[in-house]
Amino acid sequence: MGVVTKGFKRRARLLREALRPPREMKAAEGSSSSVAVRRPPKRTQVVDYSFPSVPRLVDSPVFVIAPVRSGSTLLRMLLNSHSRIHAPHELHLRTIEVQLTPGFSETSMQELGLDQVELEHVMWDRILHLELRRSGKDIVVDKTPGNVFIWERLKYVWPNAKFLFMLRHPMGVVSSLANRKSNTATQESLEATALKYFKPLEEARRTLDGLSVRYEDLTAEPERVTREICAYLGVDWEPGMLEYGRHQQERFVPNLGDRSDNIKSGRIQTARTFDNAGLSPKLAKYAKSWDYR
Repeated sequence: MGVVTKGFKRRARLLREALRPPREMKAAEGSSSSVAVRRPPKRTQVVDYSFPSVPRLVDSPVFVIAPVRSGSTLLRMLLNSHSRIHAPHELHLRTIEVQLTPGFSETSMQELGLDQVELEHVMWDRILHLELRRSGKDIVVDKTPGNVFIWERLKYVWPNAKFLFMLRHPMGVVSSLANRKSNTATQESLEATALKYFKPLEEARRTLDGLSVRYEDLTAEPERVTREICAYLGVDWEPGMLEYGRHQQERFVPNLGDRSDNIKSGRIQTARTFDNAGLSPKLAKYAKSWDYR
């Protein structure tokens, strides 16, 4: 017990500054000893993970790192039409959490070499594995926009993960946000929402090995771009991917991706184009980084 407790004390100490102030040590029920545990960050990054994790059932999942309103649902539909690729609706792994009751549960999991953070990772991995088993395919893709906020954590959980970075002209993202039926936000607020995603997306692109895909290129030259994606994922390109409307797809669910008439049409439709004139300095910075002229 002493070795295990010491290890978890070290974990908590390593993550204290990177995550958030830890909760006070909880005394195990029926015991006078204290149990040191690390608490998972709330829907954010895990910055310092310098200790081993348990083996994963899914070795190399694929994560789309993309802002909202970037065309990631179209990418999902095309990928899901491949015979080897399963791209389900948004999974929102970062908001799937584990809660251990202080005392018996924490002590029991410590004896297994687990804690709250690693149990979350085990559960995330199991969800991806279940999706693969149900689909009968061998590659799983998650395109949840919230992945931009936990890309470091995803890389830690799955060291062999692959990453697709979905880009769209910054004004295209802002314009799409503005066109939502329930939108009443100001232009300033819409830009702030977009920028919240752009910053971690660009950090991920500059840090991780992966493939960047521009939405405008995907709609203008779908065969070329999907061929590049298939090559990156290590699968043969299939022409049927471009006719995603002919494939059996999951139903469209509110808050789990685009449900517009365009995406429901089953056809790739050319994206609107924007120039950089009139962009705010913050948006212009990303337009330049993503090679929009």
